[in-house]
Amino acid sequence: MSVRSGDHDHLDGNALAGPLSEVFAVDVTAATGRCVNCGRTGPVAALRVYDRAPGLVARCPGCDHVVLRLVRTPDAAYLDLTGTVSLHIQLPPAAGEPGT
Repeated sequence: MSVRSGDHDHLDGNALAGPLSEVFAVDVTAATGRCVNCGRTGPVAALRVYDRAPGLVARCPGCDHVVLRLVRTPDAAYLDLTGTVSLHIQLPPAAGEPGT
C-alpha cells in the first residue's frame, strides 16, 4: 500500500513480506518489533518502507528512525536490524507439541 506522509511517499511494512520470505520461514510482517530510538513497539507491517534505494529501508512510524534495511544481491541478502531492540516472531508449534 502506498501512502502519503509529509513530503515522503512510502509503502507500509507489508511490502517487506515478499523479500523477507526469502530469509525467514514465517511471515515476519506479523512479528512485533521495538524501535531502538523511541522504544515504540508494533508490528513490522506498520513500519514505513522506502524502496527508492538500492534496497528497502523501513522506518519507525513514531520517530522516523531506521529500524530495518534489506538489500538483495543475485546470491545473497543483507539484513540490518541495528535499529531494532528486539523482534518477537510467533512460531507455529513444533511437531509433536500440543496443537499440531
